[in-house]
Parts: sequence; structure tokens; C-alpha cells
Amino acid sequence: MDIGAKIKQMRNQKSLTQEELADRCELTKGYISQLENNLNSPSIATLTDILSALGSNLSEFFKEEPDEKVVFSKEEFIEKDADGVLWNWLIPNAQKNMMEPVLVELNEGVSTAGDVPHEGEEFGYVLEGKITIVLGSKHHQCKKGEAFYYTANKPHCIVNRGKSKAKFIWISTPPNF
Repeated sequence: MDIGAKIKQMRNQKSLTQEELADRCELTKGYISQLENNLNSPSIATLTDILSALGSNLSEFFKEEPDEKVVFSKEEFIEKDADGVLWNWLIPNAQKNMMEPVLVELNEGVSTAGDVPHEGEEFGYVLEGKITIVLGSKHHQCKKGEAFYYTANKPHCIVNRGKSKAKFIWISTPPNF
């Protein structure tokens, strides 16, 4: 761990100058500069004082947080083409997350496989065409630019009864696809 760089980052996040941090800790600006450039190492007591002035503590400072992947490219999507339904899982291994977003393309006259009632909720946004959401015995039309949201406690599926391909983002929580 680069202690100096981390102190500098925290100081900058608080919009403090080296001199302001030094004053709060009864240290010199030169000492803070040396720490940030790894030319000096603080004692535990001094580091505790600096972290306190920065609104932190030793356990937070040394806590290693794994890098969280935030952005996913098209090359990372997992694609499956089955019976007129093109599935694109937008987040790899999303089944371990709280929700699972999928980009679905339905050819005309095609339906997703019927899903049995389960715990959770499902949301979608239609990008192209129009679809019918079948929830139990009820049918709900949803077209380009519209969204759908339902509790998944009834048998359900999505049908493309239109004359062209339908494309929509479908999110299930908990993951179900």
C-alpha cells in the first residue's frame, strides 16, 4: 500500500491544502509533503492523528477494497440464440448479484419460455417493436419507449405478436434467467 498517495488522495477529497492538514495535526507542511511523497513514514500515533483530521481511522485506512468492475463491454456479454429468441446477458455472472439484466430480441411470432411463479420482481424497457407481457390470464401490451414492471408471482412470459423484431431490456430480481 502506498501510504503517502492514499493520504494525499484523502486530503484532496477533503479539499485541504498540505498546510491546512498540517495545522489540524500540529505538524509542518514539509512533514505532510514528505509523507505524501513517501520520503518519511509516520508513527502510528501521527498516522492516527492525520486520519482523524481526514475523518477516517486506521481500520478504514488499511481496509483493502477489491476493485469493483463497473463497466462492461459488448465483448463481455454472453449471447445465446434459441428458437427465435436472442438473449444477451449484459453483466457476466450476474446470477450472483441482486438483479440480472438481459437484452432480449424476439423474432415476430415468438415467445419466451413460460416461467413459473417465483419470488421477485421483473422490469423491462422496450427498445424496438412491441411485446405482450402475459401474467397469468392477463395480457399487457408494451411498445417502444414504454416500460413494464410486475411481481413474478404468476406464470408469465413475453410474446412478440408484432410484424417485426422486438428488442427490450429485461431485469429480474433475484436473478432468474
